[in-house]
Amino acid sequence: MGCEEAPRSRGDAAGRQVVDAVENLVALWFAAVEDVTPRLPARQVRALRIVRRRPELNLTALAEQLDIGLPTASRMCDRLEAAGLLERNAQPDDRREVQLVVTPHGRRYLTEVTDRLSAYLTTALDGLPPGQRTVLEEVLRAFHEAQGPVDTRPEREAPADR
Repeated sequence: MGCEEAPRSRGDAAGRQVVDAVENLVALWFAAVEDVTPRLPARQVRALRIVRRRPELNLTALAEQLDIGLPTASRMCDRLEAAGLLERNAQPDDRREVQLVVTPHGRRYLTEVTDRLSAYLTTALDGLPPGQRTVLEEVLRAFHEAQGPVDTRPEREAPADR
């Protein structure tokens, strides 16, 4: 008896094609991150990007966004602060509340990562015929707009009752 796969829907096939494309994009993103000094783990780069996008975040909110424990987030911020990429500032009205701020050096770091990634993507997209490139740009723009603001934490499903 052989195992036969169930026929796939067009949506499933499209989803698999997107997965393949995303894997290639992630590889380019990692290459861009590895080309910039200091070399940071992906999670630290994500943390900087999150704080840059949401400057109102405190340490607890960052830990929640990254789905990590508070002590882990604190150690990560220690390392980013030691590298001069992030600052922790006590709030004037509540000194126990600490606001996270990307430093100018951190903003330059993120800009350099984005510039490198943009260059890699431009090179990859240059291989497409102009009409396909235009269609891809339109599809990506529509996809981005349909998604709305990005929540960096994936939605987790509740465990099924057994």
